[in-house]
Amino acid sequence: MYQDYKNVEHVKPGGLELKDRLVGVQRVTKVTKGGRAFGFSAIVVVGDENGVVGQGLGKSKEVADAISKAVEDAKKNLVRIPLNKGTLPHEQKGKYGGARVLLMPAATGTGIIAGGAIRAVLESVGVHDVLSKNQGSSNPHNVVKATFDALLQLRSAETVAKQRGVSLEKVFKG
Repeated sequence: MYQDYKNVEHVKPGGLELKDRLVGVQRVTKVTKGGRAFGFSAIVVVGDENGVVGQGLGKSKEVADAISKAVEDAKKNLVRIPLNKGTLPHEQKGKYGGARVLLMPAATGTGIIAGGAIRAVLESVGVHDVLSKNQGSSNPHNVVKATFDALLQLRSAETVAKQRGVSLEKVFKG
């Protein structure tokens, strides 16, 4: 799922204290010859609130089954996100489908300034201070994936220094 990104660290769910957050449940309908067949689609974000997060989608005829399937799917897609003292290392934009997301680091005490789907992802990651803007589509599936796009593009100062082959001080003096 995350093969298009460099520096993505996949995490195994064993030994982690994961908390799941339900982003949304939609009732979906399949029209058949015999009438309408109703089902449910659930999107869930799981994370340890310390830089590890994953998202999953579950579909079933029952809401509870859809949610449990989504949680299992999310645990298979866990990744580590670089954080910097409770906020993000730098500003980043993410895009998926028609959804565009802008994430900006914020000063300590600002809190999470974000809407529903973005807030669920950022709380699961463990970000405490961030400014965000949802631009474009408000579809929760695409907003969650756009937020993940932005988070997976983040790089810590140590990673940048290592990639450039210079010292950490030279990265900041630039």
